[in-house]
Formats: sequence, C-alpha cells, structure tokens
Amino acid sequence: MRNFGSTSDFATSISRIYFYDDPSAENLKLSEIADYLKEKLGPIPVDWRGPLLIARSDEKVKFLAEELANAKIRDLTNPNKKFEPLRGEIEFEKKILKDPHSKSFGIFYDGIKLQDILWEAIPERERDLSHVHIVFTNRLFGTWDENDRRYHARVSVYGFPSIISTTGIVEAPAKPKEFYFEQQLTGLPTEILKEKFRGRFIDYDDERLTEIMKGYAMQAIFYYIASSPFCDDKQCRLYNAHWQEEVLEAQLKQPEFCEPHRREIEKIKLSSR
Repeated sequence: MRNFGSTSDFATSISRIYFYDDPSAENLKLSEIADYLKEKLGPIPVDWRGPLLIARSDEKVKFLAEELANAKIRDLTNPNKKFEPLRGEIEFEKKILKDPHSKSFGIFYDGIKLQDILWEAIPERERDLSHVHIVFTNRLFGTWDENDRRYHARVSVYGFPSIISTTGIVEAPAKPKEFYFEQQLTGLPTEILKEKFRGRFIDYDDERLTEIMKGYAMQAIFYYIASSPFCDDKQCRLYNAHWQEEVLEAQLKQPEFCEPHRREIEKIKLSSR
C-alpha cells in the first residue's frame, strides 16, 4: 500500500481519476460526482466510463462469468470453502455481463476476489499508482471479519481499484433499530415498514444516491492518499457508518467534513493549482 508523505504528493503524482458506471442505478449521476471531486480537489482530470466488466467476445464473456461465479460466497462462516460453480450460475453471470442494466439480486460476492477480477479488467497501461480507479457496481459484496469469523456485507472495498456497491449502500448499513423491533413484534410486511420509516434509510433508486456517493468517492481518494479512508467523526463524510441513519447524517448534513479533513482537502486543492 502506498502512503504519501504529504497531501501535496497526491496532486503531483496522480494523472487521472476514473469512474466506472453502474447503469442499473438510475439515480447515480457520475458526472455530478466527477464535478464534485474537481470542486474539492482542484483541476485533476476526472473521467467517467461505462461499466468496467464489459465483454466483447463470447470467449471473454465465458472467462469472466466463470471468474465471477467462483467469487460467490457459499458459506458465511468459512472463507476457504472450495466449490465448483454450477452451470446455471455461470449462465446467469453471462446474462448480467451482456446486459449492464441487469441486477445481480441474491448473489453475495467476496469483495477481495471481486476486486482482483476488476483489476485485471483495467487496461494494463492504466494499472499504476498514477491512475485512480473507482468502480460503482450493483453487485453485493462482503469481506471476511476475523473478529467474529464471518463475512459481512460492505458498501465499499478500497484499494486498486476501489469498488462501491449501489446495492451495498441499501443492504449493508442497518436500518433503524425500531424498524427491526416492529418487524419482529408485528410481523408487518417489509414494504409497509419501509413506508413507515421512509426518510430514515436509503432504498433502491433513492434520489439521494448521487449525493451520498460523493462521500464514498472521497473515502476512496483518502485511501489513495494515505491508505486511511475513514474518520471517527460522525459528522464527517469519511465516517465509516454501520447504520443507515449514520450514513444520512455523515453524507447529507453540514459541515461536510471535520476540521482536520477539511484542511487536508484544502491543501490538496492548493497544491494542484
């Protein structure tokens, strides 16, 4: 992992930031997120592209489908479990690869394995530390936690590339405690409970998605700067939220950043001029 000596190194070493789109997320506007980064970081080139996992040939589709099927988590309590993907699983992955607007509901991927697959899909000439790649995907992924010996769903996995899940932002952070209490107590259908608690969590096709994802893009940038994407301040966009209401507070309320991170961002902007 690269750890920069100062934030000024970021501006001088980076050549371009790339976003990869998730076409299935109608309310994800990469152009707005790109403009946001330019506003915060200064005149650093930011490009947005289509989905990273696009296969142009049947042979490439087959290869990627097999890789993705192998990245599926089968046992939440055993990261080393070996299995042979079923033919139906591979065919399903082929379908998603051919139609980027499709959603992979019900499939849970190992985030590190998915990250490796995405890294190999990036053009070799762009696989260096002067290029920052941030991939938005509807695939739900998780990482292994040694503390309780199980997989947990995540919104993001930062690294090379950084991946951010538009499904994970809905499914990974927990909804308000009252939601689960009423669900257990009353047995009401999920849709009725969602209506009752509307506004206190993020849902699919949420109109706030782009604004929320601006903060996760900044977390990816801070991973690149110092391998440290998170902040302990709940009012900072870099806060690693585990509850939906924490996400909403960190990403939608002012001020955007804690004072130390605000100063760091200002240093980056000044050094990039």
